[in-house]
Amino acid sequence: MTGPTAPAPRSTEPESAAGWAPTPALGRAVLLAGLLLVAGVLLGRVDLVVLAAPFALGTAYALRRRPTTLPQVWITAGDDGPLVEGGEVSAAVSVGNPDAIDYDLVVVRSRVSPWLRIARAGFAGTGPADDAPPADAPPAAGTSPGTGRSVADRPFVTSLPAAEAVDLELAGRALRWGRHPVGPAGARVAAAGGLLVSRAVFTEPVGVRVYPRTEPFEAVEAMPRAAGLVGAHHSRRPGEGGELAGVRIFAPGDRLRRVDWRVSLRARQLHVAATLSDRDAEVVVLLDVLAEAGRSGGVDGSASVLDTTVRATAAIAEHYLHRGDRVSLVEYGPGARRLRAAAGRRQYLTVLEWLLDVRAEASQHEPYDQVFGPQQLSSDALVVVLTPLLDERSAQMLARLARSGRFVVAVDTLPANLTPPKDRGWAEVAYRLWRLDRETMIGQLREHGVPVVRWAGAGSLDQVLRDVARLATAPRVGSR
Repeated sequence: MTGPTAPAPRSTEPESAAGWAPTPALGRAVLLAGLLLVAGVLLGRVDLVVLAAPFALGTAYALRRRPTTLPQVWITAGDDGPLVEGGEVSAAVSVGNPDAIDYDLVVVRSRVSPWLRIARAGFAGTGPADDAPPADAPPAAGTSPGTGRSVADRPFVTSLPAAEAVDLELAGRALRWGRHPVGPAGARVAAAGGLLVSRAVFTEPVGVRVYPRTEPFEAVEAMPRAAGLVGAHHSRRPGEGGELAGVRIFAPGDRLRRVDWRVSLRARQLHVAATLSDRDAEVVVLLDVLAEAGRSGGVDGSASVLDTTVRATAAIAEHYLHRGDRVSLVEYGPGARRLRAAAGRRQYLTVLEWLLDVRAEASQHEPYDQVFGPQQLSSDALVVVLTPLLDERSAQMLARLARSGRFVVAVDTLPANLTPPKDRGWAEVAYRLWRLDRETMIGQLREHGVPVVRWAGAGSLDQVLRDVARLATAPRVGSR
């Protein structure tokens, strides 16, 4: 798991003796001792004075050493490498005692993102909490589907000696990609035999980065057009490569190792083996974030539009970056975020980090000019558009890209199990009409030359890429 860690114990609250207040126990002890003493003096009864002595002496003895500083609270997140959906997450809420007086009671409580299912929690050395539910416990009332219940959402109690610290260890499972907070956390302590209590001390939350799980994806078809200098795709241009293009007559500049001696002996003239150059390609993944649909159930539940979009983007980027291609990301929405094209493992890690901030944002304006205005897409790039096709502007964007001569592939990210709301009058009829209208829109896109395919993991784009590559290599018929 990744996330910032506190370099040293610190608290967001200033250290001050004014942060301590008497408890009701102290008030009761002083009141009872005072009443007994006054009654003993007025009534002349020595037994009442003797009865008040233990309360007075006990209170004075407990208050002989009063704490002067507040506790310190900080949060640390485990650093066991990148955390992926479904992986084990760990964190710790630490409470320090900078005073020379022991804390008799420490109460610690922390908030945790509902997408981090904390299944085990307890202070270091004491074992997990006895009432911690198992990891597969059913969701509690009021929780989101798939999030389950978290044992971190309750107070934990312990004692703390002077000049020491105690860690409340949290362990569980990350259910969904994104930046999830652990905290804020707070602590309140009691000292002097429970006669004094501190005010609550809080600390800021720590963010935990959970990367999307890469779904299996593989595209074995060639790219429509390779434009780089070095790569794994066979281009149509002759050059140094491993794909045989034919045999031709030797020309100045040809290498001797390319000479085909058998053909040369038969023709009585030097011939060389011609090859096709290996080139890389640029893949632009366009994320439609104008709308969100479906309900996210985490890594083990149903997937919303954003879930499918983010996970499919990670899979496509990993596949093409592994093959040496250049990958760039673009958001189709009001934010118009963009990640420049690059290759290699560093770009893949940058892609995962970039995907953590993907959010669905509605916009009343057409974002096309904002997304594609000053920055033009390469004419040789393969544009993979991940869209639920819920907005008419998304379909218009696809048609405009196709008319501009780009190689466009649309991936439908709408959940297949999307259902209309129940018991709402004409909702089911309206849902059917909307489905028919959407199918008509998809048919019109295909007529414009935009293939639309539903995301299905490995092999999702093979047939589509085969058709696009065939169109790219087909001879162009010009008008005379």
